[in-house]
Amino acid sequence: MTAHPLDRPIWSLLNGPQAALAVARGTVCRIDPTYGPFAAAAPGHEAELTSLLTSAEDEIWLVESTVQAPPPGTRLLRTAPLLQMIADGPLETFAVDPELILMREADAPEMTALALETQPGPWRSHTHRYGPYFGLREEGRLIAMAGERMRPAPGLAELSGVCTAPDRQGRGLAGRMIRRVLAGFTQRGDTAFLHSYATNTHAIRLYESLGFRARHELVVTVLGRAE
Repeated sequence: MTAHPLDRPIWSLLNGPQAALAVARGTVCRIDPTYGPFAAAAPGHEAELTSLLTSAEDEIWLVESTVQAPPPGTRLLRTAPLLQMIADGPLETFAVDPELILMREADAPEMTALALETQPGPWRSHTHRYGPYFGLREEGRLIAMAGERMRPAPGLAELSGVCTAPDRQGRGLAGRMIRRVLAGFTQRGDTAFLHSYATNTHAIRLYESLGFRARHELVVTVLGRAE
């Protein structure tokens, strides 16, 4: 049976629609570090992941079904369970929220500051360039945003970067942001999916209320150079 592209999303995107973002391809691949820390190896070539680490401070994130054993020359920095969710059933039609604005390149510093403050997932200097991001401002300040990241196959788009400033939480802003992103996916005919830390039960309940269901349990393994 042919594997589904979401079973190994990093491998799929770097050998598929987003191959142009790869700085290494072949038996091991890695996305441009300015976009994120993701990497993957062809089965049986995990030992070659060591070659992708460029410095003592560098790290790579592997997203697979199980924890990945550190190959020689690397060390395990941390792991975390993930829940992959997909919205592949009938979805409510979301009207475009006029208060939510398309983020521009000039907004990147504020987007980075919000992401680093709220930690929705790995964020680097060019993460905002994966795809459209939408934000909400109050009194000129960016207080919430969401957008898209991985495209492992045509017709699949990942909801990502959902975050709200800590002093603005509890007002339903995350739901508004998600609905805006999903409206764009629907217009394009894309099926939405996402990855959530499995311990983030509050977020998972929100995603379920918006039409997502659990698809696959994954684990992120973060590796660095051996000391």
